[in-house]
Amino acid sequence: MIPKADTLIELLEANRNFPRNVTYVEGENDSRAVSCAELYERATGILYHLQKLGARRGDKLILFLSNNEQFIDVFWAAILGGIVPVPVALGISDEHRHKLLRIARRLGKPYFYTEKRSLERIGAFAAQAGEQALFDALRARTFLVDDLDDISRAGSIQRASAQDVAFIQFSSGSTSEPKGVVLTHGNILANARAATELAGFSEDEVSLSWMPLTHDMGLIGFHIMLFACRLHTHLMPTELFVRRPLLWLSIASRIGATVISSPNFGYRHYLKVLGDRTPENLDLSRVRMIFNGAEPISVELCNEFLDRLAPFGLKREAMFPVYGMAEASLAVSFPPVGAAMRTVALNRHRMSVAAPVEAVSAGDRDAVVLVSEGKAIRDCQLRITDDEDRELPPGRIGNIHIRGANVTRGYFEDTAADAAAFTADGWLRTGDLGLIHEGDLYVSGRAKEIIFVNGQNYYPHDLEAVAQRVAGLELGKVVAAGVRARGADTEQLVLFVLHRGELADFVPLATQAARVVNEQTGLEVGAVVPVKRIPKTTSGKIQRHALEEAYLDGEFDAELAQLSALQAAQRGPQVSARGTIEEKLKSICDAALAGKNIGVNDNLFEIGASSLKLIEIHEQIDREFPGKIDLTELFDFPTIAELAVHLQGKLAAT
Repeated sequence: MIPKADTLIELLEANRNFPRNVTYVEGENDSRAVSCAELYERATGILYHLQKLGARRGDKLILFLSNNEQFIDVFWAAILGGIVPVPVALGISDEHRHKLLRIARRLGKPYFYTEKRSLERIGAFAAQAGEQALFDALRARTFLVDDLDDISRAGSIQRASAQDVAFIQFSSGSTSEPKGVVLTHGNILANARAATELAGFSEDEVSLSWMPLTHDMGLIGFHIMLFACRLHTHLMPTELFVRRPLLWLSIASRIGATVISSPNFGYRHYLKVLGDRTPENLDLSRVRMIFNGAEPISVELCNEFLDRLAPFGLKREAMFPVYGMAEASLAVSFPPVGAAMRTVALNRHRMSVAAPVEAVSAGDRDAVVLVSEGKAIRDCQLRITDDEDRELPPGRIGNIHIRGANVTRGYFEDTAADAAAFTADGWLRTGDLGLIHEGDLYVSGRAKEIIFVNGQNYYPHDLEAVAQRVAGLELGKVVAAGVRARGADTEQLVLFVLHRGELADFVPLATQAARVVNEQTGLEVGAVVPVKRIPKTTSGKIQRHALEEAYLDGEFDAELAQLSALQAAQRGPQVSARGTIEEKLKSICDAALAGKNIGVNDNLFEIGASSLKLIEIHEQIDREFPGKIDLTELFDFPTIAELAVHLQGKLAAT
């Protein structure tokens, strides 16, 4: 049961002397437990330094950190001082750095809490991007965690009310115009109490999460909410999960975790790395709930994951598909705890807004299988409407709207976003589509144009803006879309490019577009498709759905096969690895990018090395050559040959 508290400050104070730890997992046998009392003392000590720097009640503080422990410490320090924390993900691409600078500009005069290495990278990028003045202003209000050597003096705690802003959550993945979701103390605690009632958390339970703390599931769901319930919480770095996904369930088994979580991406990543192997010494019998959210839920993938791990005690009833979003302080609807997943199969051609749906068998060629995400939590209402905001009866797909004590009042200084998000009668348009079937919510898709990749949300126009940096790809000539093939459990990023010339002339354009998007955003482009026309509505809006359907129906298969052959021919014969270093690097890249047939002179970004693959490649390089290559250097030396020469120089210098 959550202690009586109206604000997060009162919550931290109520738990200050409770005998519980936050445990930071850094490796298989590497963890550090921090008691609630120690967390409180460290937070007040850091607050002293923030206030000494000049930060005051109501000021914004960007948190730009890779270390979970450092993040949690300063998050609570800011909360105690009435300073508004603004978490921002580091990422590894230039677009992530650009997003940080855009957020800093939007916030006005924010303070900045980061590490020296990250600050230097942002400074170097800002100089190249023509943002030196913005960076210089930010640098003057920066506190480096590297300089934190004394937390013996406590800062001045600033009391808050339930209506005060607690923190601002900027949209994940978005780049050009990130929106800041403003959440109050009251929003967060209302959500935590309602979700706890349905989930039935107890103080004896143990949680483990690898979700990033810059994501609402990671920060609100698996830190604030579970801290409020006084669980034994364990936080694992997202990068550690990406590099070594099998550690996730191995650690869950060792600590006896009862509550864990993952979106689609995590299940697929775990199963892919597991391969045909059999896990050793794995006991998942204590796992009571696996929160499944953050992106559209794949029933097929859930079943594959549960089937594979059933021999190790994982119960099918543990899978807990939920619906939520940052605007709702996380949770919107939960299914009954301990119940088997409920699904419904619908005819994909009878799923238009406001029209009655048609149930079909799950094995039907045109079936779309949706999973129940339960009923709205207490103090949160939801409704399904047509495009004119009129409520629809059950059994019809429409727009999902929400309102309640947990729902944001709006976006940070963004009246246009507020006007678009809220209806005249005060409901928040989630941008998702769904229906009520037998009393439960089933999410069927999205009305707003969002691409889901690895649990993150990306706006198509942002990715199109990146692609347009390639000569010849002006506005309106390239369309980004997320395509989920029938039977697939994740979306594939596809670029549709207007091209009416010879296919051979399209090859360099396709190669450059894939490389630029990959290099700048860290996302793998599944295909670059030449199209003779881009369908639009009478008002000029691009009909992405029409292109997606054409792609899924195989209309572009012949052109893509020819394009693949032309690309292979233009790459020419593969050059064999020369020397031990090139051979080792090629072996590492071949293993990470299976099936890509990489040559030593091939650009990794042109052949689809996503940010996840780069992390995997870097992990293996670091094992072979410890401390010699930084992850960001893969961007500077994107071919095996170039990286080998660079690495050889470092080894020679050593």
